[in-house]
Amino acid sequence: MTNPDAQRLSRDEVLLTAAFLIALAATLGALFIGEVLGQLPCTLCWYQRIAMFPLVPVLGLSLWRGDGMARVYGLPLAAIGLLIAGWHAGLYAGWIQQAIAPCTKDGPSCTDRGAQTILSLPIPYLSLVAFAAILACLILPKGNRT
Repeated sequence: MTNPDAQRLSRDEVLLTAAFLIALAATLGALFIGEVLGQLPCTLCWYQRIAMFPLVPVLGLSLWRGDGMARVYGLPLAAIGLLIAGWHAGLYAGWIQQAIAPCTKDGPSCTDRGAQTILSLPIPYLSLVAFAAILACLILPKGNRT
């Protein structure tokens, strides 16, 4: 007879799995927007990708190995991504009036509302929510951190 409790995931594993799935969905979504839809990312989107893309292998390997290193490597990436996404969302919302140099009128713009939405959802807000959720999943666990 098998022990049903042995097959259950701990709270830490559930949160780490959620963080991994969010990072994977955000990465696949960014690749779909860029490669399939042909929508060029602005410079701030590139910076967010630099923070998001490595989270998939970092979180996935930590989940697979069960070593708890996701917090050590994932927290700085998620925090930096959240800061950049917050700035990007502020530009998009119009709360930040100063234009950032990399967003030029010749390329994609952080304030171009038509180019910054997917299914009527603003991409900067989606990124902000994804980074915030990953950060929350990495901060919330209180279990054994080996």
